[in-house]
Amino acid sequence: MNKVKAAVFASGTGSNFEAMMNCKELACEIVLLVCDNPGASVIEKATDFGVQTFVLNPKAFKDKHVYETEVLQVVRESEVEWIFLAGFMRLVGPTLLNAYQGKILNIHPSLLPAFPGKDAIGQAYRAGVEVTGVTVHYIDEGMDTGPIIAQKQVEVLPEDTEETLKYRIQKVEHELYPEVINQVVRMKRLWPVE
Repeated sequence: MNKVKAAVFASGTGSNFEAMMNCKELACEIVLLVCDNPGASVIEKATDFGVQTFVLNPKAFKDKHVYETEVLQVVRESEVEWIFLAGFMRLVGPTLLNAYQGKILNIHPSLLPAFPGKDAIGQAYRAGVEVTGVTVHYIDEGMDTGPIIAQKQVEVLPEDTEETLKYRIQKVEHELYPEVINQVVRMKRLWPVE
């Protein structure tokens, strides 16, 4: 039986992409990496896994709609049904949101709604919180505002540095994201409920 096809959108190192690819029980097949950063090391990881890569610098387009129209064409050509954001450092606009409504997930390194946006781990560390964590959520037009699917807490230890906290948060991400992907894909759980 053919698995559901999915794309990962990433901008950086691709540690969550790698965790998905290494998950032997993943309920979908990652067939495409979309990257907005030509220098990102996730591109090499995708190549090593034999995953098609589509690297497109948004600055080369006159606006977000034109950029996303190009991305959407490639995603559709790859017969992608689900999109998983994994360190994708830009807001998804209406072109992709409308085409994949309820089928785009994101992972964020905080317990949303706390510390949305960039540098969530640094924000939490500097705020001196005792607990932070990881959130997997559906995306909407806002910055980390879509409906939450799952969260997992990570305690901030007295001896933590920002780097050690980041390491422990990423370990949780690499377990939680594939689990949630499996749950959502197998149950065909869409938001909003159809």
